Amino acid sequence: MDLTNIATWVTTVVVIFITAVVTKIIVTGRRATFQAVCSRAHPPVVNGPSLIKLVHVVLTKGLREMIRDQYRALGSVFTLSFFGVKITFLVGPEVLDHFYQGLESEISHGNTLEFMVPMLGKEVGFGVDVATRNEQMRFHNDALKLSKLRSHTDPMLQEVEPMLTWEEIQENMFDEVHTLFRELNGGMSLASVLFPYAPTPTNRRRDRARAKLSKLFTEIVRSRKSSNRTEGDVLQNLIDSEYKDGRPTTEAEVTGLVIMLLFGGKHTSSVTSTWTGACLLTHEKWLAAVIEEQKEIARVYGDRIDYNALLQMDTLHCCIKEVLRMHPLVPVFFRKVHKSFTLRTKDGAEYEIPRGHTLASPALFNNYLPYIYKDPGVYDPDRFSLEREEDKVGGKFSFTAFGGGRHSCVGEAYAYMQIKVIWSYLLRNFELNLESPFPETDWSKLVPSPKGKVMVTYRRRVAA
Repeated sequence: MDLTNIATWVTTVVVIFITAVVTKIIVTGRRATFQAVCSRAHPPVVNGPSLIKLVHVVLTKGLREMIRDQYRALGSVFTLSFFGVKITFLVGPEVLDHFYQGLESEISHGNTLEFMVPMLGKEVGFGVDVATRNEQMRFHNDALKLSKLRSHTDPMLQEVEPMLTWEEIQENMFDEVHTLFRELNGGMSLASVLFPYAPTPTNRRRDRARAKLSKLFTEIVRSRKSSNRTEGDVLQNLIDSEYKDGRPTTEAEVTGLVIMLLFGGKHTSSVTSTWTGACLLTHEKWLAAVIEEQKEIARVYGDRIDYNALLQMDTLHCCIKEVLRMHPLVPVFFRKVHKSFTLRTKDGAEYEIPRGHTLASPALFNNYLPYIYKDPGVYDPDRFSLEREEDKVGGKFSFTAFGGGRHSCVGEAYAYMQIKVIWSYLLRNFELNLESPFPETDWSKLVPSPKGKVMVTYRRRVAA
């Protein structure tokens, strides 16, 4: 991990520091028992001069090595204290139960993602209260539940960009939508995260893109409603959704929910698809395995890729899952503690986590714990096979690429399906070679991505 440039260092510090100071963060713990008065010890603290050494390690070796050093010295629960901010790291699945399953009143995201409000709108997500937000998540869950995924397979096969599956988008809008989402993505820049309402050029472009997208989708929603048309797609699900009190979703809410869903999946899936390709094309064993799997599936299902065929792609699924382990889209998850609790570590130590602490679950380190994942630095998709199932060794929070508990990603199954569609099509139809070196990770981005260009040559396969 190369964190030697100043931009990356600033990003790393911000992910830890600003996320704690400017925001109020998410959900944390393990074996949590609450007490009005707790006499248990607090986690060991790193502060003062010790922080200088810590910063040096981050700059020269990277965030993962810094966490490794503290883990070896202090154990699986430790606190970094600076400028009044206390960030408690939780290493290993044994201490993550409360982090992912605690009540919103006890541990939450707080205002961590407030920078998303100008991007998604005040009517959805972190622009509304917790109760409304939870209901909106229910709408997304319903639209993307497994029983409805089957109907999305054909549109995915027909379109380069999944999720844009309703006809109105297909008709001459693709280029415009793609451009607007690229400008909206500017809201993920470091400056916009820190100062989401500052009148910067990036924020102005973001706001203009958001306004145009809102107008575009509002017209689509209005047109579909007025024509009494119904479609079996995600958009229709959101239009037809109702809150518990019987109130239907408004045009503004549907627009915000659509943008949220599209934005949440577009960039993350493209990053994972790129890493998947880079890993397959540099590991001949696994490239051969997934190609052979495609041949076997084609013998049963023919040339057509359908939902049932996707379910049979176990090897490709494991290859994608291993990419998510080694290259997590969210390197560190954060939560804010609203009520003190205690937890027990793997070694039996008990600590009180005080109210006001920020909790950090470092996926970029937890995914590399050798007592869970054998040879964690090796790309080995077979670790997720039924014979090994290493992701279950430490319990249900051993693998948290899509979060967990109360805040699991609603699009997990959808994401796997769309990446399978992309790569099954490429593997069946093209001979591929990676021409550039295996990419390093660009840690200067909020979603760590392959650094630089990933150059691939391709040749259409000749039918046998």
